[in-house]
Amino acid sequence: MKIGCPKEIKPQEFRVGMTPAAVTEAAFRGHEVVVETGAGLGAGFTDDDYIAAGAGIAADAKSVFDTAQMIVKVKEPQAAERAMLRDGQVLFTYLHLAPDPDQTRDLLGSGVTAIAYETVTDARGGLPLLAPMSEVAGKLAPHTAFLLEVVRAEPHRQRVFFRPHGPHRVQGAHPAAARPRRPSTAR
Repeated sequence: MKIGCPKEIKPQEFRVGMTPAAVTEAAFRGHEVVVETGAGLGAGFTDDDYIAAGAGIAADAKSVFDTAQMIVKVKEPQAAERAMLRDGQVLFTYLHLAPDPDQTRDLLGSGVTAIAYETVTDARGGLPLLAPMSEVAGKLAPHTAFLLEVVRAEPHRQRVFFRPHGPHRVQGAHPAAARPRRPSTAR
């Protein structure tokens, strides 16, 4: 299978769908990989890293979408990317379809087989691709709340109240609540 990894174009997205290590694994298993030039720069990977791992480098996203049988991304495809998807192609990425009916319609109309990371389950019903992202979000949530309180960029909105001292408790079913955390050091 020819796997393509375009550069993410959503604003403020610096991750990449495949690392050089993932390219090495895919190439070892007999797949051909093409990566858009500069796709890994935001994550600290150069085109030379991808070449050393066994990937070809494409000049632009159109070249990746035109030649790849499977597209691997991080974020949901933007409108310009959805226009390049075609019947019979596989898309593997986070999709977040619920708040984006235009994306849903475009994907259905393209004939692509779209596999959302957030729906992949393991043998026990767990979400192995979503769990790491949820843990990152859980770790960042207290920091984000603290920054919102300190910055108060939008005072007309309801404030996030933060206890600057004393014990903190994380509750709920989120992965951040799955194990005890160190007390917050935010003051």
